[in-house]
Amino acid sequence: MHEEWIANRMASIELSGIRRVFQLARTLKDPVNLSIGQPHFDVPEPIKKAACEAINCGNNGYTTTQGIPVLYDRLQSEVSQRLGHADRTVTVTSGTSGGLFLALMTTVNPGDEVIVFDPYFVSYPHLLSLTGGKMIVVDTHPTFEIDLDRVRAAISPKTKAIIVNSPSNPSGAVLSRETLRGLAELADRHGILLISDEIYHAFCYDAAFCSPAEFSPNVLVIDGFGKTYGMTGWRMGFAHGPRKLIDEMIKLQQFTFVCAPSMAQHAMLTAFDVDVTAVVADYRQKRDRLCAGLRGDYEFRVPGGAFYLYVKTPSGSGTAWVHRAIERNLLIIPGTTFSRHDTHFRVSYAAEDTTIDRGIEILSRLARL
Repeated sequence: MHEEWIANRMASIELSGIRRVFQLARTLKDPVNLSIGQPHFDVPEPIKKAACEAINCGNNGYTTTQGIPVLYDRLQSEVSQRLGHADRTVTVTSGTSGGLFLALMTTVNPGDEVIVFDPYFVSYPHLLSLTGGKMIVVDTHPTFEIDLDRVRAAISPKTKAIIVNSPSNPSGAVLSRETLRGLAELADRHGILLISDEIYHAFCYDAAFCSPAEFSPNVLVIDGFGKTYGMTGWRMGFAHGPRKLIDEMIKLQQFTFVCAPSMAQHAMLTAFDVDVTAVVADYRQKRDRLCAGLRGDYEFRVPGGAFYLYVKTPSGSGTAWVHRAIERNLLIIPGTTFSRHDTHFRVSYAAEDTTIDRGIEILSRLARL
């Protein structure tokens, strides 16, 4: 292959640390896998049945770009009732990552600045790189709470957007209503778009979920069904925000993803009636189980949501600590995947309790060497 075939933009994009560990898992015998943010539970039976029925009924072709009308109308009704914004509209996207891609490609020009909070979801830097935008990092260590004064100081005439993720991947932090209100007001005051990544909205353990869109009609929300119903491979997401912005995202989706998977869209109508309370309660106890097992050996902030624990290494770099864990057949993710600091590692507790217990045992032994 000729090297000149590869576009220059690809030089700034690396294989994610998560995918590298995912590939490594295939080479190990019976690994203790606490690495991937993949719900460990299966898709609920009513949703699987609805998808199969959609396939058997012939719903396998292209759909309208913004989603099949019945799903679009259901989402629009839910969003309108909850937020009451006259100009807010929805669109169905091919996963949450697809929604983020559409959002950034339709808003960020080369040279624009986008504020992102460290630690951040692994895709943010690379999606911004594709747009030609510049990522401005606001550090949240060690508490993972957002200091609004730091955000104000980071704003410049070139600031186009702010991306916030609560509950957060990788820290599991859930931002307070006051912080989210402050971000929304700050963005409005400066004419900046606030993008809220809400894929983990169902997984809040200590307080009710809050969206910054509750405080401003100008917030663009990116959300999805994958984490909530264990269907990450179905690539089902949605977005809602100001109509003009959503219209542009729909236009771009027409020439990229075309539409979300048709059979999955039909199945989502059933998902609205599936109660995931028991799943969330199970994940709350998994969080508590992991925290109790590692407390005393490691330093961490108890996560309020999602299904990750972001742990500070007792000594040395996070990367070196992860290598030592892998040598003991434990798969976790180095913090450098999500951060400019090499001081942490991420543990996913989206796993069976027996797997979590094995992970605790390995990490505890490692800390005491």
